[in-house]
Amino acid sequence: MADTTTQEKGRPSPKALLELAANEGRGKLKVFLGMAPGVGKTYAMLAAAKVLKAEGVDVVVGVVETHGRAETAALLDGLEVLPRRTVPYRNRTLMEFDIDAAIARRPALLLVDEFAHSNAPGLVHPKRYQDVDGVLHAGIDVWTTLNIQHLESLNDVVERIAGITVRETVPDRVLERADEIVVVDLPPEELIQRLKDGKVYLPDNARRAVGKFFQLSNLTALRELALRRTADRVDEQMISQLRRQGIEGPWPTAERLLVCVGGDEMSEAVVRAAARMAAALKSDWIAIHLVKSDRETTDRGAVRRMEKAMRLADRLGATTVSLNAEALVSEVLAYAKRNNITQIVVGRARRSPMNALFGRSLAQALMDEASGISVTVVASNGPQRNVWPLLPEINPTWAGGIAAIAAVSVGVAAGKLIERFTSLPNLSMLFLFAVLLCALRFGLFSSVAAASLSFFAYNFFFIAPRNTLTIASPHEFFALLIFLAVAVVTGGLAARLREQAAATRERSEATQALYEFSRKLAGVPKIDDVLWLLAAQSAAVVEGKAIVLLEQDGDLSIESAWPPEDTLSTADWAAARWANEKREPAGRLTSTLPSATYQFRPLISSAGVLGVLGVAPGSEDDALPNATTNALQSFADQAATAIERTHLVERAAKAATEAESERLRGALLSSISHDLRTPLASILGSATSLRQLGDRMPKSDRADLLATIEEEASRLSSFVSNLLDMTRLEAGALDIRRDWVDVGDAVRGAVARTAKIFPQRRVAISLDDGLPFVRADAALLEQVLFNLLDNAHKYSPPESVTRIAARLTANGALRITVTDDGIGIPQEALGKVFGKFYRVAGGDGRAPGTGLGLSIAAALVSAMGGTIAATSPAANGKGTEFAILLPTHETGLDPTSNPMATA
Repeated sequence: MADTTTQEKGRPSPKALLELAANEGRGKLKVFLGMAPGVGKTYAMLAAAKVLKAEGVDVVVGVVETHGRAETAALLDGLEVLPRRTVPYRNRTLMEFDIDAAIARRPALLLVDEFAHSNAPGLVHPKRYQDVDGVLHAGIDVWTTLNIQHLESLNDVVERIAGITVRETVPDRVLERADEIVVVDLPPEELIQRLKDGKVYLPDNARRAVGKFFQLSNLTALRELALRRTADRVDEQMISQLRRQGIEGPWPTAERLLVCVGGDEMSEAVVRAAARMAAALKSDWIAIHLVKSDRETTDRGAVRRMEKAMRLADRLGATTVSLNAEALVSEVLAYAKRNNITQIVVGRARRSPMNALFGRSLAQALMDEASGISVTVVASNGPQRNVWPLLPEINPTWAGGIAAIAAVSVGVAAGKLIERFTSLPNLSMLFLFAVLLCALRFGLFSSVAAASLSFFAYNFFFIAPRNTLTIASPHEFFALLIFLAVAVVTGGLAARLREQAAATRERSEATQALYEFSRKLAGVPKIDDVLWLLAAQSAAVVEGKAIVLLEQDGDLSIESAWPPEDTLSTADWAAARWANEKREPAGRLTSTLPSATYQFRPLISSAGVLGVLGVAPGSEDDALPNATTNALQSFADQAATAIERTHLVERAAKAATEAESERLRGALLSSISHDLRTPLASILGSATSLRQLGDRMPKSDRADLLATIEEEASRLSSFVSNLLDMTRLEAGALDIRRDWVDVGDAVRGAVARTAKIFPQRRVAISLDDGLPFVRADAALLEQVLFNLLDNAHKYSPPESVTRIAARLTANGALRITVTDDGIGIPQEALGKVFGKFYRVAGGDGRAPGTGLGLSIAAALVSAMGGTIAATSPAANGKGTEFAILLPTHETGLDPTSNPMATA
């Protein structure tokens, strides 16, 4: 398929320019590549670095392994070497590359030996190539060394060539991103001679190496791999450079590969083969795994192998896809056509005769049905199980075989027992029942085995002539064949039903867990409950431990854990902070700080990263199942949304409080500005007139001015007193005395105080005879009644009469009422009149008073154990009535009692 991208002649390729922009600010990577240890990679790197050092370039050695080679160690003279980081490990101290020191030093060029080295547990990255990537991101150029056998895609090839398994590998994409590759080449014969001369290893190690790895055939093959990979890289760099310069092709044809990944033992080998093909073709490639939509495999080993192969494909640069399908072959071909795939790569395991009997393999089916798409089959090196049959998977286990023998034996015994009592023409149903039991309990293999055994057992024991395998009548032979066919088909259907039930149960459990979490999360109002629920559900899913950390004041803090936990190890803290900062998983079972106990996942919302969720699975598997990973991700996403929701609720409540505070402040300022300015203006005007006019004013006028000053000063004092009372009430600093008080004295005292301020107003007092004493503060009770009378006078006509009454209620409490004939209070304002600074406009449209009198009265009544309420219009059809209910010495009082209910 040709590249359809078009561009004007002489213009650079947009893709090439985007790749160039992506690497802007990143350091340059130069790799010294060799076919094997001892070819001189480190020596060549140090020699080239010495030349740059002499030219004035700031060159620093991050880590170099000389392996006791004197000529290599001599090249370190004159170069700055960073101190290594010490890491305690199993009663030893390991010396590792210090990435933090390297970034802090920021040289122009950093030398890092052994690119594929595995770091000691406890460091940020498990691999040195990841440390190098971090240094490159900091804008520092790096030179490093690598042997060809450490490439991930060549791992199985090297194993076939040299007979060893290389444990330390580097993903191919890392080498593909290198800006320059230098091949350090040496003829194999010279390398073997260097080895024998002791220039590579110590003599004893050298003899063992020559007998195993360092053989002429091995080194020749490795040399070819190194040269071929470098040639491919040079060709790719040349094409990329020409595209950036806008030089026209012809360019190579664009290929797209699709590799089918199963759960058999050769899946990793198939992935590596596809990676090598994609690198050679310079093409994109996709790794796909298909699952039958009506059932899932119950083989946990196959699932783990599949997941491991998919992770390997991702590391090697593939796009990974998992799909559900009814028909595997049709879905693979349909996907290939939708995505312009030109070549399909599939593995071919050696098939047992039983597998061959039941149908074609996936490889054979693809080759038969693919049209216009090449199919490459990767052959196996040994007998493998095929997990891509078109019929259900056969799982021969000892348990299933033994169960089949036992079930058929029981069927024979039952048939013999029944024949002693009666003659039944359909004894074959016993064997059919045995087949169904085996299928439901042990799967397809057991059911087929039971059907086969039933075929011979029924013939031998129950069809004439008995005790032989001979069949006398043709109809008996056909009946037996039909029985076998029915038994096999029925057993297959039952086994398929069993697999479907298992798959449905697993999906149901996952769905139920997500539903329960969502349902509980929806009803959780507080963030503490959200965090506890997240920790508990996550711990249940991984069958282990879970912990939740949230970011506060620039750092993480432990907020919830299940089981309860309030400490973390140093490695866990480092992994948690990494996941929080980088927005990617870190810790256990990841490539970042895998030595940590927990695996941490960021909690990401629309507002950013809120914290991390850490899980410590109870099993020791090398990876979490996909279903568990998906469930954890769903938990994290939903919890992040819930946490953000609680934050929004808190912020909304805070904003409402601030708005209310702002309203109260505005009311306070308005009240103060009016209620302070008015008396002060009167006092100031009267005092100014007295001082300027003096004796020239008539004596009566001077008396009026002095009375005005006295009246306004009293008003001002009352206002300040109200403010101070409210402040003391809110601060809890008001001293409440509990004495036996005569209500009549309090009423008469309040009326007398009111008369001084409103001498023209009339007050009618009505007190029942024999009123009991109340438990209260005499001064504060008088203040309450004064405030109510003051409010009544301000909101009623001057000629009206204000009434104050006291009487006993039916339950023995004392009820005091203050009633006026004023304008009344709107119904919607009745619940607000006891709030601070709340005022109802008078008949002239203005709101007299400070808005504190009723608020202070309500607070004082509550402090004395009573209740207060207002009703409007009053019983007479106009005005307002305020009612106070106080406990007497004869009865207690429910603080929630409504004074109006006792009227």
